[in-house]
Amino acid sequence: QVQLVESGGGLVQAGGSLRLSCAASGRTFRNMGWFRQAPGKEREFVATITWSGGSTDYADSVKGRFTVSRDNAKNIVYLQMNSLKPEDTAVYYCAAGYAPSVKGYEYRYWGQGTQVTVSS
Repeated sequence: QVQLVESGGGLVQAGGSLRLSCAASGRTFRNMGWFRQAPGKEREFVATITWSGGSTDYADSVKGRFTVSRDNAKNIVYLQMNSLKPEDTAVYYCAAGYAPSVKGYEYRYWGQGTQVTVSS
């Protein structure tokens, strides 16, 4: 059974940093992604990383501030978030899929989400 479990969310002041983790169990996926959803807004793509090659892609809004990485030995994907802004406040979800994509519907499995709140 596939399970994705996020952790690392919390409350941070603007300009601060957080590192989110996503522990995957059940199988290894070719691609992992991070998405977020703010209150009253649609879910949006944040970052993606291929499991084997380490190729990454980012939303324009987070480029230069967020870094996605993975530890294959531990089956964990990370999202390092620096220079956080109040507009980064959202529930962050990790997702697993079979090919690199910025589209949520192309991911097969989702975690339960972790709340990130950035105060001004």
